[in-house]
Amino acid sequence: MIDFTLSKKQKDVQDGIRSLGKYVIRPMSLSMDRNKEVPEQFLRNFMRLAKGFRSDDVVDPSEEGAAPRERDPNKPSETNRTSAIAAEELAWADAAMLLSVPGPGLGGPPIRATGTPEQKARFFGVFKDMDKGPLKWGAYALTEPGAGSDVAGIRTSCRKEGNEWVLNGRKCYITNGARASWNVVFATVDPSLGRAGHRAFVVEKGTPGFEIGKIEDKMGLRANETAELVFEDCRVPEENLLGGEAAYVSKEGFMTAMKTFDNTRPLVAAMAVGIGRAAYEYARDFVKDNYVLSRPVPRYAAIAERLARVGRRLEAARSLVYRATYMADAGIPNAKEASMSKAAAGQAATFACIEAIEICGAHGSLATEHALLEKWFRDIKVYDIFEGTGNIQRVVISKRLMTGLKAF
Repeated sequence: MIDFTLSKKQKDVQDGIRSLGKYVIRPMSLSMDRNKEVPEQFLRNFMRLAKGFRSDDVVDPSEEGAAPRERDPNKPSETNRTSAIAAEELAWADAAMLLSVPGPGLGGPPIRATGTPEQKARFFGVFKDMDKGPLKWGAYALTEPGAGSDVAGIRTSCRKEGNEWVLNGRKCYITNGARASWNVVFATVDPSLGRAGHRAFVVEKGTPGFEIGKIEDKMGLRANETAELVFEDCRVPEENLLGGEAAYVSKEGFMTAMKTFDNTRPLVAAMAVGIGRAAYEYARDFVKDNYVLSRPVPRYAAIAERLARVGRRLEAARSLVYRATYMADAGIPNAKEASMSKAAAGQAATFACIEAIEICGAHGSLATEHALLEKWFRDIKVYDIFEGTGNIQRVVISKRLMTGLKAF
């Protein structure tokens, strides 16, 4: 049975990050958005503070490949739930900042799930000693100009030549892709094979034939880098094939890497809930300061109902996030639930931002002192797009609901 009660550790994480977000991150949000960057010193300070919020069973990226930590087998894991709680609070403060935090990012899960012990030690090892040395990022490169949600349609090619793989193609909209020390890149040996032809590589910065294309000038999440990656006869050592040749004898290697979405989609959903909650709370406080809802005025009753509707949808989305993360922590397959949380949260948060702007009127989009609402409205759109569009989530959900029917 799912328990929605937060553990003491989770409550401490929630309270600590909420306070940090309110008093430190949120006041910098508009400045970071205008300057299109998160200050490096701020990221360093945040990483030091974040260590105190880490759950006991969350592994430090720099420790991957080392001996596993001892954990009480009778104590259920809290990794995914705690990460979702933290993601919601940080997105409430500033989602672009959260996406800019150094570390393996979305490239971490496929290496953790599919990489050999040597690959884990090597690629996660680059994140050691960031307190003293330069900040480093990892990234996940799947989307292409003609293929994103349709993963089977990727056209970046790979062919084996001696002890190297040669990659040709382009990837687009890659979070932290330009500054990443390495990118997990998906390519295909033969597009006609669909997923069976896919291979995943870890392409390191400076690899011959690997270049950075344009840095996107985006509508939202402007403080976070989003880049185009170009591969022209890019020669990748065979030891950088994720999981090694044996992992691709069947589809299992690719499918294992793709299953990481079952863990990351609920986190993206939690971020959406955080942005939606920020807009909802802003509109709620604005109404409290400007209207006396207890008066029998039809317009006031309509405003109260709109706020209630927003609150209900956000609570429902959070419940789906908690269900998906509970299943992930318990080792229960959660592809359907992960997609449900992602689909519901993106729509609920978008609805929250739209309603907040309409309820606040000119104050929501025109007044300088209320510019955060306008920023959240710009930021939230992508949460129904990346990590699989809302339409793709509904396809995933329907396939699992209709398992066994010939049409599926």
